[in-house]
Amino acid sequence: MVSVPRLVIAAPASGSGKTTVTAGLMAAFAEGGLDVSPHKVGPDYIDPGYHALAISSAGSSAGSPCASGAGRSRTGVARPGRNLDAYLCGPDRIAPLFLHGAAGCDLALVEGVMGLFDGAAGQGELASTAHVAKLLRAPVVLVVDASSQSRSVAALVHGFASWDPEVRVAGVILNKVASDRHEAMLREALEGCGVPVFGALRRTRAVRAPSRHLGLVPVAERHAEAVDSAAALAARVREGCDLDGLLALARSAPPLSGRAWDPEEEIHRAMAAVPGAGGRRDRAARPVVAVAGGAAFTFSYAEHAELLTAAGARVVPFDPLRDERLPEGTAGLVIGGGFPEVYAPELSANEPLRTAVAGLAASGAPIAAECAGLLYLAHSLDGEPMCGVLAAKARMSERLTLGYREAVAVSDTSLAAAGTRVRGHEFHRTTIVPGAGPEPAWGLVHPERRTEGFAQGDVHASYLHVHWASVPGAAARFVDRCASPAG
Repeated sequence: MVSVPRLVIAAPASGSGKTTVTAGLMAAFAEGGLDVSPHKVGPDYIDPGYHALAISSAGSSAGSPCASGAGRSRTGVARPGRNLDAYLCGPDRIAPLFLHGAAGCDLALVEGVMGLFDGAAGQGELASTAHVAKLLRAPVVLVVDASSQSRSVAALVHGFASWDPEVRVAGVILNKVASDRHEAMLREALEGCGVPVFGALRRTRAVRAPSRHLGLVPVAERHAEAVDSAAALAARVREGCDLDGLLALARSAPPLSGRAWDPEEEIHRAMAAVPGAGGRRDRAARPVVAVAGGAAFTFSYAEHAELLTAAGARVVPFDPLRDERLPEGTAGLVIGGGFPEVYAPELSANEPLRTAVAGLAASGAPIAAECAGLLYLAHSLDGEPMCGVLAAKARMSERLTLGYREAVAVSDTSLAAAGTRVRGHEFHRTTIVPGAGPEPAWGLVHPERRTEGFAQGDVHASYLHVHWASVPGAAARFVDRCASPAG
């Protein structure tokens, strides 16, 4: 049994202010000297970046996230924002992944997704904030947008608190409150509701993060401004919230049973299923796996690098916007998601690196590309030349493609053997023509049936985001290909 003080910060609906309130709480508690562990329900990559910044940089313009995307807490522990997605990773992995990320912390804060009870479409409570809160046995604090209501807030909170008896809605933070009088009316209405109010925050435009076609602008693109916002959020939360009361509530969470997720153990089990791969981690020479980062490629789950490292790779980040060469000795390349469409001219202008990536692909080295990586490997993006590894052209679209997917590997690739089943997530406002190569990467089986992506040599390129914690064999297989390209 492991005791971890923890809270889930939820809301009745999207747009209530979960991210700003959660980031403000993280920053305020971190400034108070606590080692805060940040988590996010769902597949979202952007909010965890703000979380990592909040625990490391609030109140200090000198602070910055680590190269890995982790925030270094006030106690010196590097903690990345981590995702907890019961659809992508399975319900049984949620508590172990949480315990892995929160190990040794003073307080873990988990930001919810959408409304408290909103989950995967057609799947009941699966992957909802309420589902994750139950799996973590965590108290829930509801962030309520009070801007257009007064006494009705009691009916709303009562409804959410009583809807599912297994979800402990243990507190409320009132957001976007107009005035002292408005706050008094809200508090009076909630007095008989049985759910205590832990804070009231005034309306403000000073700390809003800008948005664009896929949501918030990632923190890597506006770091200096985001640092100032984190400091402002911390001050706003300190003034408007009962931090001592919230910490006491977090400490009331019961112990969790089970063991923390361990990338070494996961890889060991995966390697046992890969013929001839069992001794790879003991090799003196660790294959270099270059991982794209920087402002154009900000989407990555922290566990991916941990699994690659556990599988025997030396993970080296690089920035395709700035670096003209791949890291020395690159044996494999991972290009995750992000916003290459925003930086298409700059990425195209870095011709030396585009040539190097094309040469790596031609050499037969393993390359795993997701979404933004797929676009970068294409012939062109919005008319700008890209790496030309794939005979496909990409462009921005008016249509948003969004949702969970079930898929099966159509071809043998550096990530998966043919027939491997995965759960993934699509999130993009671009299209690529053709949408699949002669040998597709995936066959989507739910909620629609179609082939998708490219399996070309040892290149695996697809729009589908997959959380490798659910398929650790992907990391083992990829590093095995890096260490033994002929295999």
